[in-house]
Amino acid sequence: MTKSFKKTAVLLAAASIVILTACTSNEGKHKTVKAIKMNKTNSYSYAIVDTNQTKFFNNTQEIEPVSSSDEDFYGQDANFDGFQPNYTVSSDGKVVFDNVTGLTWMRGPNTDLKTPEKENKMSFDEAKNYVKKVNAMNYGGYNDWRLPSSKELYSLIQFTGTDPDPTADADMSLLKPFIDDSVFNFAYGETDKRERIIDSQYLSTNVYVGSGDSLEETLYFGVNFADGRIKGYGALMPFGNKIDKTFFVQLVRGNEQYGINDFVDNKDGTISDRATGLIWSQDDSKEGMTWQAALAWVQKKNKENYLGYSDWRLPNIKEMQSLTEYSNAPDYNGKPAIDTDFFNCTTIINEEYKEDYPWYWSGTTHASVTGDGSNGCYVPMGRAMGYENGWLDVHGAGAQRSDPKSEDYFSKLTKIDNGFYYGDAPQGDANRIYNFVRLVRDMD
Repeated sequence: MTKSFKKTAVLLAAASIVILTACTSNEGKHKTVKAIKMNKTNSYSYAIVDTNQTKFFNNTQEIEPVSSSDEDFYGQDANFDGFQPNYTVSSDGKVVFDNVTGLTWMRGPNTDLKTPEKENKMSFDEAKNYVKKVNAMNYGGYNDWRLPSSKELYSLIQFTGTDPDPTADADMSLLKPFIDDSVFNFAYGETDKRERIIDSQYLSTNVYVGSGDSLEETLYFGVNFADGRIKGYGALMPFGNKIDKTFFVQLVRGNEQYGINDFVDNKDGTISDRATGLIWSQDDSKEGMTWQAALAWVQKKNKENYLGYSDWRLPNIKEMQSLTEYSNAPDYNGKPAIDTDFFNCTTIINEEYKEDYPWYWSGTTHASVTGDGSNGCYVPMGRAMGYENGWLDVHGAGAQRSDPKSEDYFSKLTKIDNGFYYGDAPQGDANRIYNFVRLVRDMD
């Protein structure tokens, strides 16, 4: 069991910048730096596919590769090279075999192999019936298809994608989805059918346990391969509509252990996950910091030989998301979205002045279609706050979003409430720059 101890937290709002912290304290633009190869073989039930991010970024834009731990911005996603995406398409073109995870996927969210359309999207109830239909078809030669979990869906995400601007008329030729569209059939939202470009959400089996009991309050976790995020989406369409929210539905089969962690407490401040081949720090950083400071903090801990190791890194976003425990939520059982039998989470006070849990940085940049690299990816183990006529948990603990890397970003923003910034998205996602860190390394 996790050691029990009490932490207190404060929220500081200084110079109108959100600060959330605790009292307890390969491809570069001009040249190539070889990423560090992970010293492991693919023998894990929950092998995490690399993000495929090979570009290097500073706080705002792409930079030349960083090769030394003494340099600023060393230790980001592109410095490390995990299990690379590897797929095989069946001879009939109907299914895709993931050679890393052992999962088999439908080629797209329909059975006719045409470009997916709005008409292919389904409600949660329709999706359950769709599973029966596809199995009755013996689609691709299989009759054991199932709805994927968030972790199974997230295995497909690649951060070579670029985030569209949902408020602008985008040049579609400049967009790149967060999934390999040379393998999988993918489509953006259809603007001529009153959709947004980013309306390409894929449904998972995970219902947010922290959402309300009524249909109006229910949130389904979905992975958006158009904008590179996991969010809790309302069961009903937003803005007063009383019709079902619909999603693309892409079924999976095989490796039923995928997404299930196998934690072991090493009794030395570290936790091993035998399912993924990763070792984690049991404690977090106990304070928030900017993305650049987080990268530097990791190198500081390495020089200290923290917990007996000098090869810690800031996890990439897919590694960070692997820790998500979707059976926990602050508004459900008072716990963060992580296995509290093994991990300690610092408590904070959030924008609503409630006790909460941190958001955790990754080393992955969330790049925009304009080339802007101002945002880093994170996973909220506490409430994923937003502003809709007041602060509330809009996307759920265990979502995956992105936040500004530095204070400079706030000079561009005007939306603020009681010292806290929020973005232009429909749910007014809270903007924080001081997020927490949990260290990771590979098993020897």
